[in-house]
Amino acid sequence: MTPRLLSAAALLAAASPLAAQEVATPPVIERSAADGERLSPGDAAARYAGRIAAIDDAGPMLNSVIVYDANPRDGADAINGASLLAGRTVLVKDNIETSEWATTAGSLALIGNKTGRDAPLIANLRRNGGFVLGKTNLSEWANIRDNDSTSGWSAVGGLTRNPHAIDRNACGSSSGSGAAVAAGLAWAAIGTETNGSITCPASINGIVGFKPSVGLVSRTHVVPISSTQDTAGPMTQTVADTALLLSAIAGEDSADAATLGVPRRADYWSGLGDFSLQGVRIGVMRKQVGNRDDLKDVFETALADLEQAGAILVDIEFDPNTEMYGDSFTVLMFELREEMGKYLASLPGENLPRSLAELIAFNTYNAGEEMRWFGQDLFELAETTTDRAAYEKARENAVRIAGVETLDKLMADNDVAFLVAPTRGPSWTTDLVNGDNFNGSIGFGSPAAIAGYPHLTVPMGQIEALPVGISFFGGKWRDFEVLQLGAAYERVRSAELATPSLQRWSPPAEADK
Repeated sequence: MTPRLLSAAALLAAASPLAAQEVATPPVIERSAADGERLSPGDAAARYAGRIAAIDDAGPMLNSVIVYDANPRDGADAINGASLLAGRTVLVKDNIETSEWATTAGSLALIGNKTGRDAPLIANLRRNGGFVLGKTNLSEWANIRDNDSTSGWSAVGGLTRNPHAIDRNACGSSSGSGAAVAAGLAWAAIGTETNGSITCPASINGIVGFKPSVGLVSRTHVVPISSTQDTAGPMTQTVADTALLLSAIAGEDSADAATLGVPRRADYWSGLGDFSLQGVRIGVMRKQVGNRDDLKDVFETALADLEQAGAILVDIEFDPNTEMYGDSFTVLMFELREEMGKYLASLPGENLPRSLAELIAFNTYNAGEEMRWFGQDLFELAETTTDRAAYEKARENAVRIAGVETLDKLMADNDVAFLVAPTRGPSWTTDLVNGDNFNGSIGFGSPAAIAGYPHLTVPMGQIEALPVGISFFGGKWRDFEVLQLGAAYERVRSAELATPSLQRWSPPAEADK
């Protein structure tokens, strides 16, 4: 097997899209959409590779995949069919090290960063029978370089396009992972999140995304932002697949202190369906539904589905303590400089930057390629954020407010087991000149990100043929219960979901809405 980088001009015959996988008991071999015949892992991987060539490198040119194995059949077929994942094909965000390819975080500064090592989460994935097909594009440096960035753009991978409407944004920073799964370029993908970088692209691309409790999955050999908030997580078509992939990548890592002593399950798949919504009390974050009436309508349908299945919904009117946002930002800036410096200094290659200051200098020198559309004001601010005492105070305050004083208190005071809100609104038109256009009135993901609590997003419907997701939140280490809740909602969901068009957005006909 010889992995190779395929150019955007490469074109192979289009492969049939793979159907959403049925998961009953692992292992299950993937089926083709055409006639339902069983595929070997190698045949499935080869079809995915052909589809990448046809619609990611060519055709609509989604630009969701940076590098992949164009001849994956032998490698995938060599995997033990009795393993947990049984050769299922996975794409990996390009800030996570894999032994085959360079890990660039989307930056030209790391184009030569081929370490030859697997991050522990990737080692776990392979040990459990996952086949790594390639690396996905991302918002460069996981969207922490500049305030005016455009999500989904990197100097290495270009601009990721949303498969539901290719002129619209795929959100970040795990844009490539979200778009690739939505477009059927792999069974699943792995993303990373500091604050919204799994859940936003999952919601906007119409797939399931899970940000686990920080510490469930190792962060070693993952290009860092924050030791407090960073985590990797699964992005798939179904909650069952998400739970299966989480089971494969989670694990203790002696090099990552956050993973030690964690109350981790043997797996997050077994017993996923043993959950009834009957009598389950769920807090509805009413003020976080946002200011769009069309989104409110879709959300009300999702709530009605939950209620009809027996859930008890409790309306919550809540204004967050905004101190946590400012303090969390201080944490991110301080930890970015420290953690990035440690990571860069540890790299085995030559002619690589060794500190955040050297990254800033690289971008300045290569401004034509790196900073044509936005700068590096966050990098520059992080380089000057050096007050450790202020950082430690901000960290304690942010984590306490977000966790104990927000999520824990809301659930205790309202006697609810979970919280629910829309994840994001529909995707916006991509604009490299003016940057992103987020609707900040929608969603409640930041407290879970800041406190390190689990956050699951599941497709709940569409607005003008653009996907929108519903978010489920629970307490720290209650990852399995949150997944159970998401799977239960998925079973009773009545809304019709959006289908990728692989075309520019246009108003759907009334009958197609």
